[in-house]
Amino acid sequence: MNTNNHYPQGQDFRHVLNARYRVATVWQTLFLSALLIAIISLMALIYNVVDGAFGYIAYEYKKDPAEFTSTPLAELTQEELAAILKENLSSGAYKKLNNEQPVAERSQADLFTLFMERLVQLDTKGTWSMTDSLMNGEEIRAEVAKKYPKAQLEFRSWLTPQFLVTPMSSKAEFAGVRTAVLGSLWLVGIAILFALPIGTGAAIYLQEYAPKNWFTSIIQTNINNLAGVPSIVYGMLGLAIFVRVLEPLTSGALFGVTDSNGRTILSAGLTMGVLVLPLIIINAQEAIKAVPDSLRQAAYGVGATRWQTVWYHVLPNSLPGILTGSILALSRALGETAPLIVVGASTFISLDPSGPFSKFTALPIQIYQWTTRAQSEFHAIAAGAIIVLLVLLLSLNATAVLLRNRFQRRW
Repeated sequence: MNTNNHYPQGQDFRHVLNARYRVATVWQTLFLSALLIAIISLMALIYNVVDGAFGYIAYEYKKDPAEFTSTPLAELTQEELAAILKENLSSGAYKKLNNEQPVAERSQADLFTLFMERLVQLDTKGTWSMTDSLMNGEEIRAEVAKKYPKAQLEFRSWLTPQFLVTPMSSKAEFAGVRTAVLGSLWLVGIAILFALPIGTGAAIYLQEYAPKNWFTSIIQTNINNLAGVPSIVYGMLGLAIFVRVLEPLTSGALFGVTDSNGRTILSAGLTMGVLVLPLIIINAQEAIKAVPDSLRQAAYGVGATRWQTVWYHVLPNSLPGILTGSILALSRALGETAPLIVVGASTFISLDPSGPFSKFTALPIQIYQWTTRAQSEFHAIAAGAIIVLLVLLLSLNATAVLLRNRFQRRW
């Protein structure tokens, strides 16, 4: 039988071949366009954030620093600053400040910030973005000289080392993200310590031990569905279970803590752990499934039990994939806001978390709170906090990637 009639010949073949190449070119162009759009969108996002974190600020002192000291501000010592605060603050304000942290134990930078915030007091007249400051510098200087002749104009980076080590403040000029960064680290640590072993254990059971029947199919379907549940639902779950039902545990009452309730960093961390648990289970299952079945059969062939096979062969080989899933879970836990609001994160707190039973805030909460403020200076420090959040996220992810690569090389 001649089968050549089923295929185009000669000129028809060239037409078909050219049509196939045209289709391939169109799809290649579409894929390249999608990549370019993604890159441009990411660059626009980064530029928008950086644009808000730098720029001109015009401000005035409400009180002249010379009213409190004749020493130049740059030469004030820690002891002099502490004495000025004690002398000029009201007794109630000084006592409250001292109760939060003894004034004598505070750093010089912290005392200088308190001096400027509580006594001198800045009055911000206006802020400008980095683009406006660079492109319209002459107009800005002329405007400030005309409208605010007593104001000082300076190009400021809102993202400074001082910004990283300063707690929250009611004045944007003196606010920092130290408390929020520590709160985020506590949250992520508790969430991963809770979710990673439980998620990995559940994945091992479902993939290696559980029988393949209708019951396990229902469990698997529910796990897949839970990965797509809105985060606010997990916040309500955390409020009902961890904040209210388990309040004796999460408030620390079982351990002798008396000045707390269930709205602690432990409740929030457990809530975030439950939120990322389905994601960890699904990724761990896929990593375990990717281990060749021949490895299991070889282990059984030399007399290993199922547990020995899983512990010494399957788990080590799937660990890089499991850690990859934990990176995704880490990213989601670090960036969530809605569950933390429901569980009871503070929008304003200046005390660092000292343990799992402390009140808390987190970087996403702090950014949200600052962006809702009307003053433009709060929008500027929100942009700085976003950069801090991105750097923290990339640093934690890089650490997880290094651990994954190390295990990958070892096994």
